[in-house]
Amino acid sequence: MEKGVGIEDFWLQARTAVPMLPSEVPEAWAFGATSEHADELLALVIAGTKTGTASSMLDVEAEGDSVPEPGDLSIILDGSGHPRAVIETTAVECVPFSAVSAEHAFSEGEGDRTLAHWRSSHEAFWREYGQGAGVFSEDMLIVCERFELMFAA
Repeated sequence: MEKGVGIEDFWLQARTAVPMLPSEVPEAWAFGATSEHADELLALVIAGTKTGTASSMLDVEAEGDSVPEPGDLSIILDGSGHPRAVIETTAVECVPFSAVSAEHAFSEGEGDRTLAHWRSSHEAFWREYGQGAGVFSEDMLIVCERFELMFAA
């Protein structure tokens, strides 16, 4: 697929490849806060390494988003805003930062996949990019989402 394909055309290609996908186009978004981060995390999704993600509940609420639910579909964009993958949410758990599990950290596929790496990198991320940057606490609620790759182009 060429990189310049729009959301509607991408969704048509995804539905052709995976006929069970609904006709309604889901929300499109990118992982991370920079184009480089979006590309890195997308590559992990496409490779099958990344099957989980985490969001601060503060960010979810500030952006007016809803907490994902199992069965939700998303189009994942690359760092240039081009649609590249479709994921389906399979599980969601909201827990304090200090209670995020090693299993979830591993599912995110980043770094050495340990809980220590996850905590360090995510604390730094939320301190720099979170709503009210610099606001961080061990008891802040984290939306831990697990997903399955449905289609990639």
